Amino acid sequence: HCMKGGLMNHHISGSAKLGKDVRIGFNAVILEDARIGDNCLIGNNVVIHPGTIIGDNVRIDDNTVIGKLPLSSPRSIFKVPEGLKPATICPFCQIGANVVIYAQCSIGERNLIADLATIRENVSVGDLNIIGRNVTIGKRARIYPGVVIGDGVAIGDEVRLYPNVTILERCRLGHRVTVHAGTVIGSDGFGFAPDGEIYHKIPHTGIVHIEDDVEIGAGNTIDRATFGKTHIQRGVKTDNLV
Repeated sequence: HCMKGGLMNHHISGSAKLGKDVRIGFNAVILEDARIGDNCLIGNNVVIHPGTIIGDNVRIDDNTVIGKLPLSSPRSIFKVPEGLKPATICPFCQIGANVVIYAQCSIGERNLIADLATIRENVSVGDLNIIGRNVTIGKRARIYPGVVIGDGVAIGDEVRLYPNVTILERCRLGHRVTVHAGTVIGSDGFGFAPDGEIYHKIPHTGIVHIEDDVEIGAGNTIDRATFGKTHIQRGVKTDNLV
């Protein structure tokens, strides 16, 4: 079932199952009991960990790791959860280069995950989301359908982003933050400098920083700062349409 180009060099476990017309790049590693659907493209140096399930028509670019277990150190106070299940990537996803998706992640259909993203263990991502370049998503986060996460965004553990939330570039969300449907975080502020009868737009180059345990209602808009950051401190709760 595997379409092999000339002089391809890769490792595929004997217990792995590949669908029809799967293309696999140089030095890719597909480990025990992984299942890969039809018409998938697996790039160079990709590692698919044991038991990972990848649906049909998925593209995974070079140097990406799917289903990784977190590291364990006997000296660390943070213990790795036991019994993490394999990762699942649903059909028609595109996953960029140098992405790391940890074990027990569920990635829904038609997601676009850009280069250098990191998605920690036990994260659920719904259908039709865009996750930008160099994004980090913490453990046990839940991303509902239609969410857009811009480049360089950092999202903490146990965050919930409800449908059609937009988090724009470089913004920071702490742990246990909830953002309800339709909210926009990090949009450009309303800033103009008058010059006679015309106005010049003032670029807003700051970010939004939301601390731990914040809940943002539906339909909120939180603009980025002109400089520095718009700061939502720990424990703040907002109603809808703020």
